Amino acid sequence: MLPPTIPTSFVPHSSSAAARRFGTNFNNAFGFFSYAVLLIIFLLAIGIFFYDRVLENNQASKNAALARAEAAIDLPTVESFVRLRNRLSSGTTLLGSHVALSNFFSLVETLVPTTVRFTSLHLTVDDVKAVKLEGTGIAKSFNALAAASAAFATDGRIKEAIFSNIVVTKDNTVSFALSATIDQKLVAFSL
Repeated sequence: MLPPTIPTSFVPHSSSAAARRFGTNFNNAFGFFSYAVLLIIFLLAIGIFFYDRVLENNQASKNAALARAEAAIDLPTVESFVRLRNRLSSGTTLLGSHVALSNFFSLVETLVPTTVRFTSLHLTVDDVKAVKLEGTGIAKSFNALAAASAAFATDGRIKEAIFSNIVVTKDNTVSFALSATIDQKLVAFSL
């Protein structure tokens, strides 16, 4: 008989099993990566779900606060504020187009010598807001009229001043006619 240490049959191992033992299995690494991506996507989906619930609760509380604020609005007070706003804007429009002549008369008083006086003045405002001055007057002498013309020229707010129809009368006074353009700011209403 044979010694008991010797096997009675022999099965050879395949070569592919030996290669698996010593090599890297890429299928397991790809599977691990796929499960990790799936886990991350699942966690993001849960986060988005809960964030949606938070936003819905926030919107519901804001809608309730808005409804309370709308209920607290006093319609007569709102109507009075709207009426006041309309009146203020109408007042601003009226004042913006209002002609105030006090600045013009103050300027004429300071520029024109006391020996020159106007017998008539006509101011006209056209569609483009240009102010035209036409008037007649009497000066004590021709030199006084020349001084008034020089004062208008140096000031610059009464522009294109033209003295015409100059006539020396029997009592040596000088009558004249004046036409000029006035700076719009000089007759504009201002506070």
